[in-house]
Order: sequence, then C-alpha cells, then structure tokens
Amino acid sequence: MTDPASRDGTPEDSPQEQKQAPSREPVRLQKVLAQAGVASRRASEELIAQGRVEVDGKIITEQGVRVDPLSSVIRVDGTRIVLDDTLVYLALNKPKGMHSTMSDEFGRPCIGDLVASRVDSGQRLFHVGRLDAETEGLILVTNDGELAHRLMHPSYEIHKTYIAHVNGVVSKGLGKKLRAGVELDDGPASVDSFSVLDIHDGHSLVKVVIHEGRKHIVRRLLAEVGHPVEALVRTKLGGVHLGDQRPRSLRKLNRNEISDLYTAVDL
Repeated sequence: MTDPASRDGTPEDSPQEQKQAPSREPVRLQKVLAQAGVASRRASEELIAQGRVEVDGKIITEQGVRVDPLSSVIRVDGTRIVLDDTLVYLALNKPKGMHSTMSDEFGRPCIGDLVASRVDSGQRLFHVGRLDAETEGLILVTNDGELAHRLMHPSYEIHKTYIAHVNGVVSKGLGKKLRAGVELDDGPASVDSFSVLDIHDGHSLVKVVIHEGRKHIVRRLLAEVGHPVEALVRTKLGGVHLGDQRPRSLRKLNRNEISDLYTAVDL
C-alpha cells in the first residue's frame, strides 16, 4: 500500500509505516466488506447482488463498485459497518464509588484506572458523559470523538434507563406527574417513562427512562417528589444494554450496538 505522501514528491515511509497508514485509494466494495469481517469476499458479492448493501444512502447491486473506506458510509441489512479499525467502542459497568474521570488528582478510583493499559499502549480514550460517584452502571468509553460529542448533545435526546431503589411507597399517580414535568431549581424536568418494579418494606424499586443530561437529574427528580434515591444503576444508554456485565468489567460493543448509536445521532 502506497502512502499518500509518496504521491506529492516526498519520500515514502518505511514498509512498516506504509502498512499502518490507512489507504485513501478507492477499494472494491466486496473487499472492504471482507476486510471488515462482514463475510468472505465471495459471500460479500452475494450480499451485494441481493441488494443488501448500501453505500452513502444508495443500494448497490453492481459488482466491482469502488468506495473510499475512510469516508463512505456503508450499511449491510441496515447495520452500519465501521471500517476504521483504530476506533474503540467499550461498555463499562462503573461500580459505586468510582469517579467518571480519566484521572483524579486526589488518587480516588476513576475510570482511567480501568483503561490504563489501553491508554499506555497509545489509545486515546475518553468516557461519554458522566455518572456521579454513587451511581453505578453503564458508561461508554471510546476514541470516536464525533460520536461521543453527538451522544452527549441534548438535541439528539439519547434515552438512558435507570433502576432506582427509593425511600417510600410510590403512589400510582407518580409516573403521570413525572412525565408531565417537575419544577427543579434550574428549571422544569420530566421523564420519558416511569414504572414501579417492586414495593417492599416501605421502599420501592422503580425504572426511569430519561433523555435529560443535567447533573444528578434522576436523583433530584425523585427527591423532589418525595422519594430520595438510596441506590441508582444505569442499565441502558441508547441501544446499548448493561445486561449481566460484572462491575469494573469492560466489553467491546458489537456491530449492531455501534450501528444503533450511529443511527441515533444521524451518522
């Protein structure tokens, strides 16, 4: 593979550097799909012939079409295929007591501790949004700056699901009240969905779905309606579920999860 620098008269890089440098030369679509691990080249040709492959919004059925692997938006059966193998997408189950920072000047446990080996190897990772130290659960870690920016931007209204243990027995009408909106000290806030999962011994287990991103918003909302949070876990962000992932563990997002996130923010 020829490095772009060699085409404008500057010396070529070493063979090793050439191998690592991404190509901007158009590549046959079936080869791109095979290199991305979608299917073998022969099977990729069949996907194309069946009209299951889309490039930049257009269904491709012709064999031999060439695409730019770094700029073309390619989908197979509606699922976006991420072609840049330097991009990292991780789901972390943040435990209670851990801070949502990549480093902490006071030496407190933080997300950066769990990805230190990746950072040391050269990956520039950052967390998408925050969970307060007392809240546990799902938080995304990536080096895809554009995706992260959009996921955090309020205009895309990315839904987040929380399970909360609260003090008191929740009344039947509380969900309607929370959906209608509650006035907080920094303005009104509402939930997208609210349900009671269990009531036991003067305490309630509830599920809250919200797209708000203000600080401590779930805790403040529930406290305002008379049910202070005793424990809080985020179980879902967009199309990514926490599932049975262990605390402190990291896992790579699968192709469908990444595609769902891209779709949610119009990428």
